[in-house]
Amino acid sequence: MFLASWIWGTAVILCCVSWFLLGRRRRRQGEPPLENGFLPYLGCALKFGANPLEFLKEKQKKHGHIFTCHVAGKYIHFLTDPFSYHALMRQGKHLDWKKFHFATSAKAFGHGSIDPAEGNTTENFHQTFIRTLQGNALDALIEAMMENLQYVMLQSRAPKLRSNTWVTEGLYTFCCQVMFESGFLTLFGKEFNSNNDKNLSSKQETERAHILNALENFKEFDKIFPALVAGLPIHLFKSAHSAREKLGEALLHKNLLKRDNLSELVTLRMFLNDTLSTFDDMEKAKTHVAVLWASQANTIPATFWTLFYLLKNPEAMRAATKEVQSVLESAEESISLDGKHISLNRKQLDNMPILDSIIKEAMRLSSASMTFRVAKEDFTLHLENDFYNIRKDDIVALYPQLLHFDPEIYADPLTFKYDRFLNEKGEEKTDFYRHGRRLKHYYMPFGTGIAKCPGRLFAVHEIKQFLALIFSYFEIELVDSNVKCPSLDQSRAGLGILQPSNDVDFRYRLKCL
Repeated sequence: MFLASWIWGTAVILCCVSWFLLGRRRRRQGEPPLENGFLPYLGCALKFGANPLEFLKEKQKKHGHIFTCHVAGKYIHFLTDPFSYHALMRQGKHLDWKKFHFATSAKAFGHGSIDPAEGNTTENFHQTFIRTLQGNALDALIEAMMENLQYVMLQSRAPKLRSNTWVTEGLYTFCCQVMFESGFLTLFGKEFNSNNDKNLSSKQETERAHILNALENFKEFDKIFPALVAGLPIHLFKSAHSAREKLGEALLHKNLLKRDNLSELVTLRMFLNDTLSTFDDMEKAKTHVAVLWASQANTIPATFWTLFYLLKNPEAMRAATKEVQSVLESAEESISLDGKHISLNRKQLDNMPILDSIIKEAMRLSSASMTFRVAKEDFTLHLENDFYNIRKDDIVALYPQLLHFDPEIYADPLTFKYDRFLNEKGEEKTDFYRHGRRLKHYYMPFGTGIAKCPGRLFAVHEIKQFLALIFSYFEIELVDSNVKCPSLDQSRAGLGILQPSNDVDFRYRLKCL
């Protein structure tokens, strides 16, 4: 037994030594500084994952504005100078923004490759999303979301609001339930027809139970999403795998066809799945699970952070409430609990610069997205004052949190300032500087360039609608006004808006209207 253990131990040591001597990448002339890390395959992954921002700051201080890190089998060139970001956007000939995203979607959601080059589908997914989430299609989504938010806040949650007493709940839990239920109804329609149904109340309760069950499955799956992106197989996570399959079953085409008021996005995606792809029924459903995740995973925490910072900053709350009241008065919208809903269209929502600034500031403080491009071939990356050789299949990445927390761009960057994105006239501020030079890229929670999130406009409008309705119908306050701001859950770094590490209790009740 001892001899066998000794042999195996020696073999492992020899493998590690062999990797260290032969398997580690060697920096070639003209390439960025290289950090291999000491662990085979993982490289710098553990240090990066523990605190990406501090890790990248340390390497930036050591190596300068560009450096290469070996992370989980990939070589990633981090570009940290915001004045060179545009250089990355100009390299479409040499860099592929789709490859990483397509591969990640297939791994995480379990459908076949959505890269047209792989032959499973000829759909241009990015164009589908732009067509159905922007332009005229956005107006219909805003209208549906406004109706569904009021249904969820006032009717769906009615049992909690029957008396004029305070309801205490976790703020993240509240935002999660309201935004998920409203967003699900907006994209995937309803199982009931509210205009002509004798058993409406019963069907609404059944519908809500189904959506809240979907929410639990969503949360279970979402917990291990970072691990799936890192390449771990979902079969290692039995409950999350089961949750993903249940979400897929709920979104099978045969089930979606039973629902009323499907969004244009889902209707078009169903049609294109059926006509342009070779996916089986479950794979088609899993592309809809991807849409569901994309619509919720960042919007929910962004909604939480925005409302939390408002509750912690009375001046910001007063300014936001006053702006919403002014827009409602101009639109001649009255607030009541007699069943008549408030209606705010896209133009009216766009006329809320204070809310815009508040949402931007909340997202600046909580965003940890990452922009990826994969090298199609060996090429030379020309930056503002230098150039570097990049190898085929390497990744060039931007980590905008470095930008968002840069004190030269944002004074006192860790402090929430509700008017940070307003100029002296109370309009949107777009002039931000570093080293005395104006920045083109200064705010990037949604990415940049051609791969910029196509649903960003809808996401911001959703949060505005949520806040406008909260201000209109409810009195709200933190249970503990001195509660500390929750830390950011770093496990999701690179995926977008970070969730809070813990929930915060708040209370609410209907206003006496």
